Amino acid sequence: MTASTTAHQFLQPDGWKPARGYANGIAAEGRTVFLGGQIGWNGNQVFETDDFIGQTRQALQNIADILAEAGGRPEHIVRLTWFITDKREYLKRLPELGPAYRAVMGKHFPAMSVVQVVALIEDEAKVEIEATAVLPA
Repeated sequence: MTASTTAHQFLQPDGWKPARGYANGIAAEGRTVFLGGQIGWNGNQVFETDDFIGQTRQALQNIADILAEAGGRPEHIVRLTWFITDKREYLKRLPELGPAYRAVMGKHFPAMSVVQVVALIEDEAKVEIEATAVLPA
């Protein structure tokens, strides 16, 4: 396996219906990188939109940018935890969320959890996403 590929094994038990848009589990080996929760503002901590999809795309781009500082790429992410403020909006906008996600992350779907929260620290934030990545050794 070269440095440009991932050393990840997607865990899919026999007989289980395949997960859609996420992985049930991933086994990985290499350098672990932990990213703090990213919200939908830019590098200058300015929200360019109050739209859920726009903020989600920006949060994912922030994750990709920070991961690049460690020499990683989106396909090295093994876990994402999403904190959203509105479950109904999340579900209603899934058809738009998929293309926004793939624009930044490609067709890589790590283990994920999505949790609705009452609020985020930044009042304008509609989503916060934490990431864990494992870079190939």
